[in-house]
Amino acid sequence: MFSTLELDLRPGSGLGMFEIGASLWNVLDLLRGLQHLFPQVDVKYDPDSSTSPILLHLRPHLDLLFSGYHQRLSTISVKKLRDPNPPLTLTYKNSVLSSSEDALKRVGVSRMFGPTYPGDDLRYPGVSFSFDEDPRGESLKSPVTQPDDRQQEVKRIIISEKNPDGVPKDVLDEVTECSAMTGELYRAVAKVHEGITMYFYPTTSEPIQVMIGASTAQDLTVDLGPPLRVHYKEDDRMTIHARGSQPEADADSDYFYNYQQHGIDFLISGSTHVVKKIILHSNVPGTPLFQRYKRCPWEIEGRPEDDEDESPPRKKFYERVEEIQHFLAPGEAPPSMILNRTDDEDGLRLPSSTTRLFGYDGVVLEATESGQVVAVMLF
Repeated sequence: MFSTLELDLRPGSGLGMFEIGASLWNVLDLLRGLQHLFPQVDVKYDPDSSTSPILLHLRPHLDLLFSGYHQRLSTISVKKLRDPNPPLTLTYKNSVLSSSEDALKRVGVSRMFGPTYPGDDLRYPGVSFSFDEDPRGESLKSPVTQPDDRQQEVKRIIISEKNPDGVPKDVLDEVTECSAMTGELYRAVAKVHEGITMYFYPTTSEPIQVMIGASTAQDLTVDLGPPLRVHYKEDDRMTIHARGSQPEADADSDYFYNYQQHGIDFLISGSTHVVKKIILHSNVPGTPLFQRYKRCPWEIEGRPEDDEDESPPRKKFYERVEEIQHFLAPGEAPPSMILNRTDDEDGLRLPSSTTRLFGYDGVVLEATESGQVVAVMLF
């Protein structure tokens, strides 16, 4: 016997525990603790693009669509309103809108929401009600039902950002700034050999700088709060590639501050407690590190053309590794090394388990075979 799933509808804002503008990382983390309500979550995406929209299908009622670039919840679709597995009850302003026993009909929507815009669907700012089960079947559906069919049953509800004129936003659009983003990172500008400048929502906030060789663990805690995890460095396999013949004396005591909520790791010296390296994660679906970190919207900044250049060239997280390579060092690309992050995970098979490492002076790019950059390391 299934327990009833009760969700409150908030036009333009969200549904139940899901907020428009929430990050993919936050929502999937939330769902891990709600397996009794959502035992199966299907993640759908385009494996050839790191910026394609991502769809979470929570059977049988919910589809959550996330924007391609910043992985923000942009659209919530509710369907199979009367499917009893589990029973679904929707409320609006503390009144029952729909349940498995009581079908939601055109007349009920009109009574609760008032007049609507012209069209087949009932459209309001931030929410629409459709009488078609499958939006892809628009051309195959029967002739349009006349608006006076007051008993026509609602088959699908769409919640999205509010648009004052009632015209639905393009589902592929990015989500505009909203309260769900407050305190989260919206841009990280990286300068090779220097560090990063972090910009947060609201966009009027003062940026925070983290400098390699200067910022300390205490600085990070003061500016960013305590990390979600502190991980002591145990994997020293990369030291074989170091330029010096002798490993650093304090390497065995180095540790990471992991800020998964910002998509960033900081490697800190075990002796001086100063930042030595910075790792920025792109959260690309289908790769081993997917969902371990939120997407960091990083940009690598190049040198300005002159002292008066206020907009120096930059390469961003969604650009192909070939373009970034040419930006960092025009000419022939350096030899790459192959990394398989699933070597220690028996039986794990992923579409993009193997990546390549491209090293430059002060920066390493980790990219999939299809050219998507999954991580950038500054040192």
